[in-house]
Amino acid sequence: MQVSTYINDLLYRYECVIVPGFGAFLTQYHSAIIDEASHTFYPPGKTLLFNRQLQTNDGLLANYVASVENCSYELALQKIRNFTGKLSLQLAERQRISLNNIGEIYLNDEHSIQFIPSEKDTFSPVSFGLSIFTAPPISREVYQEATLEIEKKAPLLFTSEARESRPYLKYAAIGLIAISIMGLGGLKMYEGQVEKHNFVEKQKANTMLENQIQEATFVIENPLPILNLTLPKQSGNYHLVAGAFRVEQNADKKLQQLIEKGFAAKSIGVNKYGLHMIVYSSHENRLEAQKKLREIKNSENENAWLLVKELAK
Repeated sequence: MQVSTYINDLLYRYECVIVPGFGAFLTQYHSAIIDEASHTFYPPGKTLLFNRQLQTNDGLLANYVASVENCSYELALQKIRNFTGKLSLQLAERQRISLNNIGEIYLNDEHSIQFIPSEKDTFSPVSFGLSIFTAPPISREVYQEATLEIEKKAPLLFTSEARESRPYLKYAAIGLIAISIMGLGGLKMYEGQVEKHNFVEKQKANTMLENQIQEATFVIENPLPILNLTLPKQSGNYHLVAGAFRVEQNADKKLQQLIEKGFAAKSIGVNKYGLHMIVYSSHENRLEAQKKLREIKNSENENAWLLVKELAK
């Protein structure tokens, strides 16, 4: 089924792909997952769902089929109708439908559609080359137990006989304590002198800085001229559509991306299907709009299309 390949391609770019008259495939991003019970690591990706209630044509799949197969929009819609008609017939005959790299669809005993997503594809470029793997747990108690066993076999003890046979150890300890006390006293005295020196130098630096500030004079003899910018107001009934989004936050994100790329992008509101329309630009002349559309298709987005509509002022 060639249409299933087109659906798979669009799921990498969009969160919702509607198959008119049949249902919609939805993706939801999830981060990497660690199963602590099995010590298994799962890469990030997208969870694929199917919603039978969303069947209204939003133009996304039909436009993509038309652009890939280089056919008209009406012919692309007819191919999609043939595809969905075949799926509905197979479901009515209680067959199990397998869509390549998408999943399986079938009817349960209650005549409700069930969808099992494929595990071969994550529909996310960020997980390309990543696979599921299992790592053994790291055990740290083994080394601690080994150390305890060594200490039990070879303990380090100072007995009374050893201390009596080495009286110089007692005097060495007393001398060490005395040196430590003297060292601490000298260190405190040195720290006090350093703090006193730093305070004096800080006072000198503050005084010099205040004198320089008082003597400084800032004069601007030739101020820069005032710059006036006049931005042309974008108008026209020919709009180059970048995408239609069901979620408004996704539309805003797309709009910001186009503006950062230098396009005179804007939102032209919600269409009759409840989708937020984002356009690259609007034009008053049809030939100018078609020329710009060809440039965008060749360099930016081959799925861009021309919408002729008069916007409310």
